[in-house]
Amino acid sequence: MTITRFAPSPTGYLHIGGLRTALYSYLWARKKDGKFLLRIEDTDQKRNSDEALEAIKKVFDWCSLNYDGDVYYQSKRFDIYKKYVEQLLSEGKAYKCYMSKEELTALREEQMANKQRTKYNGKYRDFKGTPPEGIEPVIRIKAPENTIIEFEDGIKGKVSFNTDDVLDDFIIARSDGTPTYNFVVAIDDALMGLTDVIRGDDHLSNTPKQIVVYQALGFDIPKFYHVPMILNPQGKKLSKRDGATDAMEYKTLGYFPEALLNFLVRLGWSYGDQEVFSMDELLELFDPKDINKSASAYNADKLLWLNSHYMKTLPLDRIVSDLKDLGLDISSHPNKELLIDSHRERAKTVVELKEQINSIINTPTQYAPKAVKKFLKGEWKTIMTSFLETLKQNTPNSSQEFEDITVKFMEENDLKLGKLAQPIRIAVTGTAVSPSVYDTMAIIGKDELVSRVEKLLGEF
Repeated sequence: MTITRFAPSPTGYLHIGGLRTALYSYLWARKKDGKFLLRIEDTDQKRNSDEALEAIKKVFDWCSLNYDGDVYYQSKRFDIYKKYVEQLLSEGKAYKCYMSKEELTALREEQMANKQRTKYNGKYRDFKGTPPEGIEPVIRIKAPENTIIEFEDGIKGKVSFNTDDVLDDFIIARSDGTPTYNFVVAIDDALMGLTDVIRGDDHLSNTPKQIVVYQALGFDIPKFYHVPMILNPQGKKLSKRDGATDAMEYKTLGYFPEALLNFLVRLGWSYGDQEVFSMDELLELFDPKDINKSASAYNADKLLWLNSHYMKTLPLDRIVSDLKDLGLDISSHPNKELLIDSHRERAKTVVELKEQINSIINTPTQYAPKAVKKFLKGEWKTIMTSFLETLKQNTPNSSQEFEDITVKFMEENDLKLGKLAQPIRIAVTGTAVSPSVYDTMAIIGKDELVSRVEKLLGEF
């Protein structure tokens, strides 16, 4: 059975790079009818944030990335890690190191002065003497010396390290007894039955350390997939300005989770020239071995394009729900279907849609000066006054009925649509911009249209 995981630290919000990693892990597990697990790496109690932890869960809920079983918390597993520390000590695969901070600092300064790689020198690796007083020891693992650690990465291919170049006897438990990152990650991945570990390639340098732990404890080593970073359009590390923000901020900005996930999966993975994928298609087609070896560039325009696609294709009730999440409840509006359908072609985000809908359902409090200057001139007032009387004598409800009345009025008065449509738009929205003028009139209804036209005539 394929088992994957996502293992964030609750020290900050979940950014899109982390969400992409979670998505890849989710897709692979679900495709293989396996398990997708969520583990919270919260051993660093000083940096943990309950708020950040809740934010991670909110992202998963918003994106419908359901995980299997309960959430694993490393902070609740310290007894497990302690047991394995003791096991390695008893087997002679780890040892207590009494080197003081001052000694370590002096050693590193000397190595730097000699242009050597800074690393622990193994002073206490085979120590048999009397421990120095006043020093609480750390626990170091005995890393293999001058050994090639090699593994087949699912994305990068064969990767190899010489332990002398990248490792020393690294610490697995601090002087206060708390375990270190690479030690607990290897233990948890093994005990959770991980078969495939999909993560950012910034973790590549951690892999040889974790393999050392796997081997020392006799655990099976999972398949690793190290995913290249997401870069900005200039090829540099993605910043908050470029889009590396809290994933939930995208909801606030009016993006659909379907669009965001579709966008993220394509930042590093492709299937021919296809750009839009349903979740069912992704579950059928995705394979982590097809992830690109090179970094991907964040493209804000592509995300907007995808979001506008989903704006046009998602069902009405879903759009209504997302608008409500952003503070606009039109669920009881008598013309909500026309209200949304007349705007969704022009809006790229739910925020834009909200603004456009508000511009129609709310009576304008001011009128755009440029629109007034351009269109409220000549005989406009005479024309609108006459049209107002026509409206009052009829009972139109649908877009078609408003169109029939308007076209007849224009024919009888030898008018072109612009002479009538633009003043109507200004009356309804305060600007000369709106969807079809007939849809616009139908959305607010005859009585409200009469009221807004009368208000405009009274203003100018």
